[in-house]
Amino acid sequence: MLRAPLAPACLLAALLCAGIRAARVNKHKPWIETTYHGIVTENDNTVLLDPPLIALDKDAPLRFAESFEVTVTKEGEICGFKIHGQNVPFEAVVVDKSTGEGMIRSKEKLDCELQKDYTFTIQAYDCGKGPDGANAKKSHKATVHIQVNDVNEYAPVFKEKSYKATVIEGKRYDSILRVEAVDADCSPQFSQICSYEIVTPDVPFAIDKDGYIKNTEKLNYGKEHQYKLTVTAYDCGKKRAAEDVLVKISIKPTCKPGWQGWSKRMEYEPGTGSLALFPNIHLETCDEPVTSVQATVELETNHIGKGCDRDTYSEKSLHRLCGASSGTAELLPPPSNTANWTVGLPTDNGHDSDQVFEFNGTQAVKVPDSVVTVNMKEPFVISVWMRHGLGSREKETILCNSDKTDMNRHHYSLYVHNCRLVFLFRQDPSEGQSYKPAEFHWKLNQVCDKEWHHYVLNVELPAVTLYADGVSFDPFPVTEDYPLHPSRIESQLVVGACWQELSHQRSCSHSPHLFSPRSIKGGEHRMAQFFRGNLAGLMIRSGKLENKKVIDCLYTCKEGLDLQMAEGASKSLKIQMNPSQSVLTLEGDDIDQFEKAMQHISYLNSRQFPTPGIRRIKITSAVKCSSEEACMAIPFVDGYVMVLQPEEPKISLSGINHFARSASEFESPEGVSLFPELRIISTITREVEPEGDGDEDPTVQESLVSEEIMHNLDTCEVTVVGEELNQEQESLEVDLVRLQQKGMEISSSNLGVIITGVDTMASYEEVLHLIHYRNWHATALFDRKFRLVCSELNGRYVSNEFKVEVNVIHTANPVDHASHIAAQPQFVQPVHHSFVDLSGHNLANPHPGFSVVPSTATVVIVVCVSFLVFMIILGVFRIRAAHQRTMRDQDSGKENEMDWDDSALTITVNPMETYEDQHSSEEEEEEEEEESEEGEEEDDITSAESESSEEEEGEHEEDQQNVSRHQQLEWDDSTLTY
Repeated sequence: MLRAPLAPACLLAALLCAGIRAARVNKHKPWIETTYHGIVTENDNTVLLDPPLIALDKDAPLRFAESFEVTVTKEGEICGFKIHGQNVPFEAVVVDKSTGEGMIRSKEKLDCELQKDYTFTIQAYDCGKGPDGANAKKSHKATVHIQVNDVNEYAPVFKEKSYKATVIEGKRYDSILRVEAVDADCSPQFSQICSYEIVTPDVPFAIDKDGYIKNTEKLNYGKEHQYKLTVTAYDCGKKRAAEDVLVKISIKPTCKPGWQGWSKRMEYEPGTGSLALFPNIHLETCDEPVTSVQATVELETNHIGKGCDRDTYSEKSLHRLCGASSGTAELLPPPSNTANWTVGLPTDNGHDSDQVFEFNGTQAVKVPDSVVTVNMKEPFVISVWMRHGLGSREKETILCNSDKTDMNRHHYSLYVHNCRLVFLFRQDPSEGQSYKPAEFHWKLNQVCDKEWHHYVLNVELPAVTLYADGVSFDPFPVTEDYPLHPSRIESQLVVGACWQELSHQRSCSHSPHLFSPRSIKGGEHRMAQFFRGNLAGLMIRSGKLENKKVIDCLYTCKEGLDLQMAEGASKSLKIQMNPSQSVLTLEGDDIDQFEKAMQHISYLNSRQFPTPGIRRIKITSAVKCSSEEACMAIPFVDGYVMVLQPEEPKISLSGINHFARSASEFESPEGVSLFPELRIISTITREVEPEGDGDEDPTVQESLVSEEIMHNLDTCEVTVVGEELNQEQESLEVDLVRLQQKGMEISSSNLGVIITGVDTMASYEEVLHLIHYRNWHATALFDRKFRLVCSELNGRYVSNEFKVEVNVIHTANPVDHASHIAAQPQFVQPVHHSFVDLSGHNLANPHPGFSVVPSTATVVIVVCVSFLVFMIILGVFRIRAAHQRTMRDQDSGKENEMDWDDSALTITVNPMETYEDQHSSEEEEEEEEEESEEGEEEDDITSAESESSEEEEGEHEEDQQNVSRHQQLEWDDSTLTY
C-alpha cells in the first residue's frame, strides 16, 4: 500500500531535473565594445575608461524554478576579463558578475617619464564551464589605449652650480649672462621653465623669463666691488627650483680720480672721545703725475644752537665760567619772576633750551633802570649773539640808550645799517666842547649772511675794538661829533629799537616793557629803528675790558674737527684750522703723508650731554700735476656724523619732607632750616647685554642698570606753596657770603628764591642747607609748605618736585604758682591740645629739657600702657560676671529642686543688710564708670569693642539687681520641717 503513491512522485522529480538540465545550456558569448580609451595618473592605479568596461551576455538573466529555490544560472554571468599583451602593467577585474561591470587598474606604480601610454587587447568570458572549464564562452578581443598623465613631481634644476660674470662700471648691458634650469617631468606643462626670479632684494639687476640677467642702472665700483645674487626658477606648474643658484657679478672699475674708502654715515656716541672720520680713505689719481694736493674738510653745524654745539647755560653763567669779571648785566634774560621784561618776545626753544629771541621789526623791550648801571667814564664791554639777513636800508637798532623825555638824544647805541655794524657813543659833556670820536663802523660779511655770529665790543675811548667770532677788527671809518649838552634828563635803555619820546606821555601795550608800532598814536610817541633778526646773550659790563682768552672761551664750540698726528709726520703738510674748528685745510705734495693725515682727522664733542642730530661733513679737493695746473677733477665727498641721543640723567631730590618746630625757633634770628638733610643725586639708566651669545638663548633679555653720575646744576628754585610770602612778617634767608664765595647769585620775591650759577651738585646741596625760613609772628601760623626744583643746562634736565611741609608747635607760657598741684591743670591742658592738633606729624624738639611737649615715643608708650591696663580690667570684669552667673544658676537649680509650702511663712526684712548691699553696689558702679571713662580716652578701641563692653555691663547690672533683690528677703525657717 505504501509503494503505490511513491511512483508518481519519482516520475515528477525526474521530469523536473531533465527540464533544468535543458535550461542550463551556455548558448551565447559575452559581448564588449571594440575600442576603449583610458587615462591614469602617475600617483593613482585606477584607469578611467571611455566607454566604461561592461560585458553583456544573452544567457543572462535566466531564472526558473524559483518556487523550488533554484539559484540563478551561472552561464549568464561574467566571471572575468583577460588582457593580452607583453609586459602590460595592468589587470582587469570584475566589479559585478551579474551586470558584467569591470575595471582596469595598474599592477605597479606608473612613471610618465618612463612610458607615457600603453596599448593592449582585452577579452571577457562568462561563467559557463564543463568538466575542464572548456564550456566558458569568450567575447571578441577589444583594443585598449591608456595614456599616463604627468604629476609635477620634479622641481627645476639649474645646469650649473654657480654663475660668474664681470662687467665694467658705468655701462648699461642688455644681457650680462644667462642662467638655465631644466625639469625632469614628462608633460610640457610641468617640464618647461616658465620664469626666473632674483631673490636678493635691492640689487640693480633684472632677469627675464629666459634667464638673461641685465643691470638696471649704471654700476659704480666705488659703491660695490661685487654683487652676489641668488636666482631661482619656476616651472609652468609654479614649482620652485629645489636649490637656488648663486650668481656673482664683479664690477671692473674705470679709473676715476677721487676719494675712496670712506663711509657716508658715521655714528658718534656721547662720551666716547674723538671719532676718526676717514680711517680707510685714500686718493685715486689714476697714475697721473700728481705734484700737490689740497683738501678742505668742512663740518656743518649751523643748524645746531647758535652755530654749533655749546653749553646751553645762561649767558651770565657762561661769562662766569669763562672767567669774565663780575658785574655783568644780562639784557635779554630768560623770562622769570625776577626778570620779566622779555616775556612778550617770541623765542626759539628748539635748541635744547638755548634761549634765542626773535625780533620781527615790530617789537622791542625796555630794560628796567635798575638792571644797567654803566659809568661812561670807565671802559665797558658789550657782547651779543646775532643772526641777521640782508634787511633794508633803514637803521636796525640792537641796543639804544636815549632820553626818556623832552629830548631825542642818543647817548649810545649799537645798530645795523647797510650790512655795517655801527656803534654810536656820545661822550660826556665834561670832556669839553671839542670833536670826539662818536660813530664807529665795521663793514663785515658776517652781519648779513643769516648765520649766527658772536660780537664783543671793547670800548675804551678813543679806541673801540670789535671781536667777531673771536677775530678782532678795527673800525673804519670813524666819525667825530660834539659831546652831548649837559642835562638832567633820565635815559631809557631799549633792546630791539630806539625810544624817541616827544611828550611826557608814554605809549603802553599789553606788557609794560614791550613796545610795538601799533601803540603809536598821533605822532606823540615813537619807537623807531626796529631790528629784524635774532638776538641772544646780550650783555653789558663796565669797569674792565674783556681779554682775548675770555672772548675765545665764550665763542669756542664744544664740538669740532681735530687732527692728531705723530711728531714729524706733518712736516711736509700745511695745516690750517679756523677758530671754530669747523674748517680744516690740508696741503702737501706727498700723497702717502697726505692720506695718513686725512685718516687721522676726527670729530670731537666735549659736552657731557651733546645736542643729538646730524652734522654734515664735506671734502673739497684740488690736485695739481706736473704742468702746474689742475689736471683732474676730484669729486667732493658728502657724508655726515650722526650724534646719538645722550642718556638722559634723572635728577632726584630727597630728604625730610615733613617736620615740626616750636614757634620760638621760627621767630629766632636763625629761623628754621628748610632742607637740613637734602640729598641731590643724578642717575642714568643703561642697557646691559647678557653674558655669552644672546643668539643661543632667545629667552635671555637685556637688563636695565641704574648708574649714578656727576654733573653740574645751574638753577635751584624754592617757591612757597599756597599764599605768597608776607614780607612784613616772614622771609627766606641764606648766607650771602657763602653764596658769593661759590660764585652763585640769588634773586628773591614774594614767591620764593632762585639760586643761579653753574656748580656741582655737592655745592648746591651745601647752599640749600643754608636756606632758612623766618616768621617773626609765628603765633598765628600753623604750617607752611615749600617746593624745591633744580635743573641743569638752562632747564634741559629738570629734577623732581621736592615738597617740604613745616608745622609750628605752639607751647604754653610757664606760670609761677605756690602749689604745684594748683599749677597742674594749666600745664597739662595745653600739652593735651597740642598733641591732638599735631597727631600724625613728626615732632622734633631741638631743645630737650625745655619744651613741655612730650616726644612721639612717650606718647606712643602712654597709649599702649593705658590700653593694656584697660584690657586687664576688662578681663577681670568679665571673669567676675561669669562667676556670678554660675552662682545664680546654681541657686536657681536648688530652688527648683524644692517645692516650698510657704503658706505659713513669715518674711522679715533686715534694713541694714539692704543698705550695705546697695552701698556696695553703688561703689562698684562708680568704679565701673571710672574704668569706662578711662577706656573712652583710649583711641585704639574700636566701636565693636565698645558696644560689646556696654552690653556686658548691662548684663552685669541686671545680675547685680537680681542678687540684691534676692538678698533683701530674709527667711524665718525655724518652723520648717524637712
